[in-house]
Amino acid sequence: MLAELTSYQWGMVTSAQASMRGVTRLDLSRLADSGHLIRLAHGVYMDAGAPGDEFDDLRAAWLSTEPKRLGELRINDQADGVIIAGESATRLHRIGDFRALQHDFTSPVRRQSQRREIRYRQRALDPRDVTLRQGLPVMTIERTIADLVEDLKDLSLVADVLRDASGERILDLDRLRELLAPLAERNGFRKGDGGAVLNRLMELAGIDIESLAHRVAADPFLGARVAADFVGRMSKTGIDKLLVTPQMEKTLRSIQEAFAKTLHSAMASQMEGLNAASAGAFSTLAKSSEIEEMARKMSEQLVSSDAMKEFSRSWTKSLADSLTLSPETLALARTAQRAASNG
Repeated sequence: MLAELTSYQWGMVTSAQASMRGVTRLDLSRLADSGHLIRLAHGVYMDAGAPGDEFDDLRAAWLSTEPKRLGELRINDQADGVIIAGESATRLHRIGDFRALQHDFTSPVRRQSQRREIRYRQRALDPRDVTLRQGLPVMTIERTIADLVEDLKDLSLVADVLRDASGERILDLDRLRELLAPLAERNGFRKGDGGAVLNRLMELAGIDIESLAHRVAADPFLGARVAADFVGRMSKTGIDKLLVTPQMEKTLRSIQEAFAKTLHSAMASQMEGLNAASAGAFSTLAKSSEIEEMARKMSEQLVSSDAMKEFSRSWTKSLADSLTLSPETLALARTAQRAASNG
């Protein structure tokens, strides 16, 4: 019976879960004394044969915050349940160098604990600020950094976390600025200026923004992802401002020419078919040499290379002017460029 419970909870079970299935605290105590179970925390036991790791204490503490509910079901709650936060979150993300003396949790409702090793803070988290690490629901790195700024009041300590985090993954700096905005004034910056707080953290962390930008741009994979994400988030007005640079104008002209070549190549056979059909129709209807001559000239004009090129250029220019350059559009442009170069 206990094995069924522990198999879905990292080999762990709470005394409340066991009691609901007829296993008493005395039974658990005897199993622990005989070496079948290991007592991890108040009311939380672990199968002695289950593999453990450095996060067993945190998992046990999290299970104890809602001891009757199975961990598997609670994980699906995400932001509506108890979430690992603060210094405990840095442990799961493996960033910073905190030696947390307590397990930090947030809850959308007010909670208190008589256990000194557990601390609750009331937070209503946005679902996008919650993720899973080591099988546990935890604040994202961006939300963790903002949480530390609010809790520690020492930006130099948080800067170490930011430095480690920036080396692990590409941070969502827009979201981080947004989360830091309410904390700007209390840290000596203009009200709502989350960018100023982030810049100060980067300065304290020794992160050179220019060097970081060049390093990302030099990586084909990261550079492409960042560029696609950046352009995809921009409005049409932002795109228009971006395209005024000579380099971007040159790039757009290249894309337009590639579209024109591809369109011309793709439509040539269809236009030739239309030419043949129209020529036949005109021949049938023609009653004089003048009409036949006019039909011939119109038919030739339909598949004129210059006419096709002009049509495709105009079409692609209208397309480029009317579409926002989303990642999908950029992908289409790259496909057109490859097709043109192969042609």
